[in-house]
Amino acid sequence: MNMMHGNRSTALVVAAILLPSVAAAHPGHDVTSGLLYGLGHPVGGIDHLLAMLAVGVIAAQAGGRSLWMLPIAFVGMMLMGGLFAFSGIALPMVETAIQLSLIAFGVLIAMGFKLPVLSASVLTALFGLFHGHAHGMEHAAQVSATSYMIGFAVSTAALHLAGIGIGRRLQSMPAPLYKLLGGVTVSTGLALAMLS
Repeated sequence: MNMMHGNRSTALVVAAILLPSVAAAHPGHDVTSGLLYGLGHPVGGIDHLLAMLAVGVIAAQAGGRSLWMLPIAFVGMMLMGGLFAFSGIALPMVETAIQLSLIAFGVLIAMGFKLPVLSASVLTALFGLFHGHAHGMEHAAQVSATSYMIGFAVSTAALHLAGIGIGRRLQSMPAPLYKLLGGVTVSTGLALAMLS
């Protein structure tokens, strides 16, 4: 029965990750639906995808209030960053901050280091601001900004939930898997930094 529950959990995590990109890439859809465009955007880039999953994994590792505070902090400030971009308010070094988010989140996962809830919330909120600004800058002019923001907020929340699911699943597995996941996240951040 546990194996069956584990398979269902894994299937739900995979569905949460893939569904937005499938919806956005479905033949016959163009970028006229802001909601679909927003849903697909966070899963369209490995930097956003890994960072948003990582927030969930870190929340699961920390447990307690972090389970809800970290995702809320990230999504809330991500929306603020999107509003900044729509309003023409520039943020410095957005891509660098996104790459740093992968490195920082990867180190936290690999080391199993649990920051105090407030510190972890501030860190995730700060990085969320930059991810949101990037989303806002990549908004297609022909779609509704409001529905686009709703889409990328829902998709991000789903990725956080998927990350929490992955983090909880990893808790019953050997510790090196956390190190592997963290290492992949850090390596991706470093590779993106070298390529930019």
